[in-house]
Amino acid sequence: MEINEPTKVTVQTVVQAPVEKVWRYWTEPEHITKWNQASEDWHAPKAENDLRVGGEFLTRMEAKDGSMGFDFGGVYDVVNAHEAIGYMMGDGRRVDIAFIDQGSETKIVQTFDAETANPVEMQQAGWQAIMNHFQAYTEQN
Repeated sequence: MEINEPTKVTVQTVVQAPVEKVWRYWTEPEHITKWNQASEDWHAPKAENDLRVGGEFLTRMEAKDGSMGFDFGGVYDVVNAHEAIGYMMGDGRRVDIAFIDQGSETKIVQTFDAETANPVEMQQAGWQAIMNHFQAYTEQN
């Protein structure tokens, strides 16, 4: 029996802010609800985050018109403050995030296992859009 490895997808950005601020805005629920959406017609009305190895997180993502929504969550297995986060999503897919301190700016590199229901390009575009929203929110606040 052949076991297919999941397709790894990477998105990244450089945020014009020090790593301490980037880490805080990425991980604190009061900030997560402000940036975690792929488009302006979606929002994240609720976020919970127990940022520790074995801790769980959950973000509720919904269309603003109420037509659809889903819970995005997982369990952390890597938490290195200001450096790295790793977790398994509820469906068993892996996500790894690196926070690279570049002085007055921070590079974020996020790699995730693609799911099989949607084209990889669509998934990459959606995750990159969320990353872009994070960058804009963090730089403006």
